[in-house]
Amino acid sequence: MKYNQILLTGGTGSLGKAIVKSGHFRDVLSPSREILDILKPETIEDFLNKHDIDVVIHCAALARLRECEESPAKSIETNIIGTSNLVKGIINKEDKTKKKIRLIHISTDGVYDGAAGNYSEKSATIPCNKYGWTKLGAECAVNLLSDFCIIRTRFFDPSNIKFDKSAVDAYTSKITAPELAKAIKIMLESDFVGTINIGGKRISDYDAYKEYKPSIKPCKFEEILKETSFPMTKDASMDIGLWKKIENQYGE
Repeated sequence: MKYNQILLTGGTGSLGKAIVKSGHFRDVLSPSREILDILKPETIEDFLNKHDIDVVIHCAALARLRECEESPAKSIETNIIGTSNLVKGIINKEDKTKKKIRLIHISTDGVYDGAAGNYSEKSATIPCNKYGWTKLGAECAVNLLSDFCIIRTRFFDPSNIKFDKSAVDAYTSKITAPELAKAIKIMLESDFVGTINIGGKRISDYDAYKEYKPSIKPCKFEEILKETSFPMTKDASMDIGLWKKIENQYGE
């Protein structure tokens, strides 16, 4: 699709920074929270009224699992209510201008239960933790729009892997933030509307991180669980067949 300007929320996060740094996007506006705060609907309305936005890439979220478990009200406020505020602002702007705005929403593989792996977009969504539930709630709001793409994914910053050990028997389809930024560009240019799994091949956490942090130590998933106070997914790998079709169609 052709677009004039992109609104990026969560521009200071690892994915937001990767999007800005990638060079895949032109005319990206990434306002600070003082200018646009998804918890303050009036700031959303004001920003959308002042700019000719065609696309919104919504990365802003409370994504730390422990914080979501310990502060569920904050998680609801940011992930569900904040996203709902953004959706409402888009709908109001569309009503005024009679022009559609495309929303690219970053969700998570955590909406699946994370026990069996190989989840398709049609698999049951039964999150195992509060973060997953709030992201699923956000998806419900996004589905009220007419032009949207919900990306279920898991990503990491390859230059900032903070932990020293990782599980050899926990699996995902995780990709790096720069890889996800490129995928977002493809989905922006596609005419796809709906929910899509985006990631790579099924890989253990240890093998995914070892490529970028050779010093990382292997461990078992149970060891990780013992050090946390909240449930985590052991196999959140996804069926990415739909993504591969779209990548082949719209990718370079």
